[in-house]
Parts: sequence; C-alpha cells; structure tokens
Amino acid sequence: MKTFSMTHIGRRREMNQDYMYTSENAVGNLPNLFIVADGMGGHKAGEYASRYTVESIVESIEKDERTEPVEVIEHAICKANEELIKKAAGDEAMSGMGTTVVVVTVIGKKAWVANVGDSRMYVVGKEIKQVTRDHSLVEEMVRMGEIAKDAAKDHPDKNIITRAVGAADKVVADFFQVNLEPQDYILICTDGLTNMVEDQDIRSIINSQRDVAECAERLVRTANDNGGKDNITVVVIEPF
Repeated sequence: MKTFSMTHIGRRREMNQDYMYTSENAVGNLPNLFIVADGMGGHKAGEYASRYTVESIVESIEKDERTEPVEVIEHAICKANEELIKKAAGDEAMSGMGTTVVVVTVIGKKAWVANVGDSRMYVVGKEIKQVTRDHSLVEEMVRMGEIAKDAAKDHPDKNIITRAVGAADKVVADFFQVNLEPQDYILICTDGLTNMVEDQDIRSIINSQRDVAECAERLVRTANDNGGKDNITVVVIEPF
C-alpha cells in the first residue's frame, strides 16, 4: 500500500476547516485507517468540529474490541457526534458547528467506506466511480428528478448539506463495500476539489502521474488553478 495526503487552504479562505488522518498501519482492529472531514460553522467552529471529530473517531477505533468494520466505524462516528453536540452546547461560539466525514479502511481486496455529508470517496482506474453518496440538498433534488445532474454543479444551493456530524442528536452514516482491482486508486477528498475539478479530469490526472504524491499535488494545484474557492483536501491510496 502506498498513500499520500495533502490539505491546502485554497485561494479564497482565511482558514482551513478541513482535517484528515491517515495510517497505513493498524488502528485498533482495523488494518489501516483514512479519514477526511470538512468542518462548518462560524469563527474557528468549523475548524474545531472537523479536527475534534476525526480525533474522536480515531480514539474510539483504537479502543474498540469489536472486529466487524461497519460496527467499529459506525460506533466511532456516533460517539463523535454525541461528543461534538455536547461541546457545542457548552460554548456559544461553537453553536451550530458540524462536519462532513468520510472513513475508509482497506481489508484485502475490499474497501469499507462510511460517509456523512458531501465529502467523497472515489475508486479510480480505467473509469472513475464515486462510491459515497452526497448528503446535500442539490443531490436530493437530482435523485428526485427535480433537476438534471449537469445542473447540480452550478446550483446556488449546492453547498447546503442534509447530514453532518454534530447537526442532530443522532447521525446516520451511509456504508459501502467496494471490490478493488489491481490497477485501482482510492481518492478521498473534500468538495474543495470536486467543485473545482471535473470527475473525468480527476481520473486523467490520477492515471497520468508517476506516483501517489504527484497525484495529490497535481489535484490540489489544479483545484487552485481553477479558482481554489474552498479548502482542498485529498488522500490518494494505491492499495496494491
């Protein structure tokens, strides 16, 4: 396994509210662990929400004696949600804070994935496939047939998310299990990348670089070259 991760403030923001964690080695009973979060909230609240959530998830997984990946990850996300709500309730400056999260572990030839919000995980090979499902108002409109998929990218409400860690007493994560092929890459990223770079351009960049470090660097550079309107975080994994 080879991995490389980067986060960048972008060209428009004064603060980086993204946070990530990567470990190619075992964390608790999971053989590896990769997490990306994109915080939201007022002054420093989003930055705090993403970091606190990721650190809470890692700590929970480290201590969890269960071995079923979905159970381990689900428990960690729910616990982080409870703790974030308590933090927000105890500090007016933190009120309303929340964060997206994507959690990935690779076990053998499969990836186990959980997501809340609109940060994404892709499998990139000959094609590019978005594995996670965006929990966003615009994506709900697409699924309901109210707007076309092509119109979603430039919709004025595209940044409104319908699920987040810290947004409600109970959080529901979507879970996915993906079969991986020898030439596949995994990409985990925030919308600072996907709002700035089209999926097919992401695929082209990943498939044309020499290694995972060049992939990550080129993706971040391209997002900034295209406007860099938000924080950009990418984790590129070559599983085999």
